[in-house]
Amino acid sequence: MSQGTLRLGRREFAAHEPVVMAIVNRTPDSFYDQGATFRDQPALARVEQAVAEGAAIIDIGGVKAGPGDEVSAEEEARRTVGFVAEVRRRFPDVVISVDTWRHEVGEAVCEAGADLLNDAWGGVDPKLAQVAARHGVGLVCTHAGGAEPRTRPHRVTYDDVVDDILRVTLGLAERAVELGVKRESVLIDPGHDFGKNTRHSLEATRRLGEMVETGWPVLVSLSNKDFVGETLDRPVKERVIGTLATTAVSAWLGARVYRVHEVAETRQVLDMVATIAGHREPAVARRGLA
Repeated sequence: MSQGTLRLGRREFAAHEPVVMAIVNRTPDSFYDQGATFRDQPALARVEQAVAEGAAIIDIGGVKAGPGDEVSAEEEARRTVGFVAEVRRRFPDVVISVDTWRHEVGEAVCEAGADLLNDAWGGVDPKLAQVAARHGVGLVCTHAGGAEPRTRPHRVTYDDVVDDILRVTLGLAERAVELGVKRESVLIDPGHDFGKNTRHSLEATRRLGEMVETGWPVLVSLSNKDFVGETLDRPVKERVIGTLATTAVSAWLGARVYRVHEVAETRQVLDMVATIAGHREPAVARRGLA
């Protein structure tokens, strides 16, 4: 199935236009930056920098993905809702995404101006899709292998991990559309590391084209994840090169949206791949012509 236009908030993205989604964690214990954007001013500075470097989407999260201190829905909303409203005020054209699995938080951030709900835990709260439909916002449908939020996989097995990814994400996407979410605003995500071991995530990357062929726009969240670290035996702060290599492969296979920490580096990788593929002109082409 051919890829179409992706519509999120005020923005439209063409079929071969790769999109950068910048991560802004409103948590004191985030795995990568250890709470660097927990306070408002550093977080707003991060948004400004990310937009300047080429991010079209800002993904705001109020709960660390991995195990840690319990965060109630009320606390998650306290960390995100006011910030969403302020980002909306300062950056009227940027697409605001919120990484949440809770419908209560989804309701509050949509009222504050969010354009996209990034459900990284695979529909564990079925009411979240209803919230997206009611507010006319987009939805990310992710494969998490049936894992409970904030848990790590333990000896998880699949007969065929990509078949399971397709079954789950396509089911969630079709359900969202049936509920009233606009088809052109629904994305599917293989959920690297979520409910998967490293070999599962590598296979999901290698066979990403099977997701792209469904016609749904594919989002990948690869940035500095454990499958990169285990593949190269590198700690969290030394996974950028492996992340960018995986980004290039994913771009060649047709992924549309890239959730990242390193915006400028990702933008260069995506532009290079798009130009090699013939979807983008070189920024400068003087060599051999002078």
